[in-house]
Amino acid sequence: MDKTKVYNDLKKKISNVFMDESMKKYTSFKIGGLADILVKPINIDEIKYAISYCKNNNIPYYIIGNGTNLLIKDKGIRGVVIRLGDNLNNYIIKDSKITASAGISIVTLAQLSYKNELTGLEFACGIPGTLGGAIRMNAGAFKGEMCNIIESTTYLDKDGNIVTINNKEHEFEYRDSIFKKNHGIIIEATIALKKGNIEEIKEKMDYNTKIRLSTQPIEFSSAGSSFKRPTNAFPGELIEKVGLKNYAIGGAAVSDKHANFIINTGNATAQDVIDLMQYIQDKVYEEFHIKLEPEVIVLGE
Repeated sequence: MDKTKVYNDLKKKISNVFMDESMKKYTSFKIGGLADILVKPINIDEIKYAISYCKNNNIPYYIIGNGTNLLIKDKGIRGVVIRLGDNLNNYIIKDSKITASAGISIVTLAQLSYKNELTGLEFACGIPGTLGGAIRMNAGAFKGEMCNIIESTTYLDKDGNIVTINNKEHEFEYRDSIFKKNHGIIIEATIALKKGNIEEIKEKMDYNTKIRLSTQPIEFSSAGSSFKRPTNAFPGELIEKVGLKNYAIGGAAVSDKHANFIINTGNATAQDVIDLMQYIQDKVYEEFHIKLEPEVIVLGE
């Protein structure tokens, strides 16, 4: 791939294009090598052009959001990274529904809900990802999940068609949705909430925030929960029981606050994190015969 040519071609139609861009700036882990090309589309037309260009020129491309559930490998990413983050953050509030672009942060949506006296999104006040990412993985916390509030989602399918689906058609499951199967690119979604008491909404959000601050290592760079919850068990408890709290490989360590969080202590490489995750999986399986499935998505080389 001729990076300079691709960069110049994409610049003709897309507002924000970068070459040899460090991916450390685009993940909550603060880890990762260079992306050959990074684009930040500001509308559907720019997204469609970037994808069409990559397909027509046989260039691999990757869609990311705010990178809060993502680990980029140390040698970076070959091809084009299309970032749908704060460059796509429009929203409309009508009655008790919010229709918003995929790049808006879940924290922002929770705050908007609170200010407009809408209840149902309090569980998400500390979830660090985008709306698109939260829908894709059916994000949840404090006994709430995205599947409970999503009314409809509009996305680009593999042929570039714009498709809208209702809640049932998402095929939501624990940390899963149809978008992990059809690889659709979420453009926007409508959230159905209810009118509530602003003081009660604030009380719930304050409580959730307090719990999160006291139980999660938010003072360190991480990608949130490292492993999905297996049936009838909690990853953090299993990891703690095999004695791996505080265990470190290089700059990556198991948090002493919450054992299901792998943190970057300051100079971790992606390989440190990958090696630590594998070590944890091996130890837990050896002790309990339970296979921990990573929740973190790994990209690059």
